[in-house]
Amino acid sequence: MVVGEVAVETDVLIMGGGPGGYAAAIRLGQLGKTVVLVEKDRLGGVCLNRGCIPSKALIHTADQFRKLSDLGRMGIKLPQESIKLDLNVWQDWKGGVISRLTQGIAHLCKENGVTVVQGQATFLSDDRIGVETDGDFETYKFEHAIIATGSRPFIPPYIKVDGRYILDSTASLKLQEIPASLSIIGGGYIGIELGMAFAKLGTNVTIIEMANRILPQVSENLVKEVIRNTKKLGMNLITSAKVEKASVVDGQVHLHIQSKKLGSQVIVSEKSLVTIGRIPNTEEIGLNRAEVVAGEKGHITVDVECRTNVPHIFAIGDITPGPALAHRAAKQGVVAAEVICGMPSANDSGYVPYVIFSEPQIAGVGITREEAERRGYSVKTGQFPFSANGRALATNEPNGFAEVIVDERSHILLGLHMVGPDASNLIGEGVLALELAARVEDIALSIHPHPTLSEVWMEAAEAALGHAIHIVNN
Repeated sequence: MVVGEVAVETDVLIMGGGPGGYAAAIRLGQLGKTVVLVEKDRLGGVCLNRGCIPSKALIHTADQFRKLSDLGRMGIKLPQESIKLDLNVWQDWKGGVISRLTQGIAHLCKENGVTVVQGQATFLSDDRIGVETDGDFETYKFEHAIIATGSRPFIPPYIKVDGRYILDSTASLKLQEIPASLSIIGGGYIGIELGMAFAKLGTNVTIIEMANRILPQVSENLVKEVIRNTKKLGMNLITSAKVEKASVVDGQVHLHIQSKKLGSQVIVSEKSLVTIGRIPNTEEIGLNRAEVVAGEKGHITVDVECRTNVPHIFAIGDITPGPALAHRAAKQGVVAAEVICGMPSANDSGYVPYVIFSEPQIAGVGITREEAERRGYSVKTGQFPFSANGRALATNEPNGFAEVIVDERSHILLGLHMVGPDASNLIGEGVLALELAARVEDIALSIHPHPTLSEVWMEAAEAALGHAIHIVNN
């Protein structure tokens, strides 16, 4: 900073315009604060531009493409040889979706008095931030700051992502042609989502996972149905395996792996995708100059009000410990904004839902049966299969089930989990039930519309009580 330089003053300075950052900015504007929102790329952050939205656009397209081959069972005859996907046209469509959403966010920021600045922000002190943009440098003085700089893919040092042969998730969503073969390093939710999507489009997919099964962070009984579908799609799953070296030879990716079952082998594919986790973007934003403390892995610890160790500086989203989920970041952003404005707000709910857009989808909220038993609960569960649901059968999506986890003594719901069609939308009922401390009877006695997929929650609750109508009660 040049001596004597005049700083632009604002009530709140937000670093990062992703789901958490822009939500905080809009809420602060609603509450009458002056806000400067600094984003180095495009509003919406990774989620909107390079992650959640474009990946779900690909997954939806792949689902529709795959379903075309099943239409004959319903009497719709299509010439299979004429069914093709033009990925260039899809890229244009995806771009239109992203553009519409980013323009919407920009409009909302403008309408709520938020000043959006494009540039790279870094702390100069605990009340000043410098922003470098297009060769210029501006200084902003703030009363409060919110750090919302997000995360990026973790790439191990022995792998070089070139964007042509070896890809990260961002590059995989920019492909102009569907690869004939794709090896994926990492069988977590990103690897499974994108792997199954490309497999539906005709790619020969191999997934290499270090754990003894894919989706190791999810309860095993939920994953079994997904594993069955990977086999139907012709995917090759190599578990308990580690990639030791990656190289490009004659336009093909060679992955040298070591697995417990198969020993050393080389997997050859046209493209390779690295999806083994994400790391917070906190190294180059001058945290030390603001005296904000980050842990060894770069995460910033916050309290329920999203305050860092420096009380007037807040942190939200992927840079804080916990699941890297856009909806979690957005909630934290609103909480931070309201706390700054003196409202009694807190991020004190333990009920953060998760969704995996696999085939079928997985979603859940609260604790699993295993977790409940470890915590000392006496547990009752109720399960209901989609194969006994009229709507699921009528739409040719009968795989999976819904499960409720219940405290046997009080009948209070502890968790709701599902693998099956449209689980991503159906889990909303579970979130509300847990937030309201509902008992299993509350769901069982609520009339659910028929014929809908939502009925599986009612019947799972009835199963926990021993009187489900459409299955045999054990």
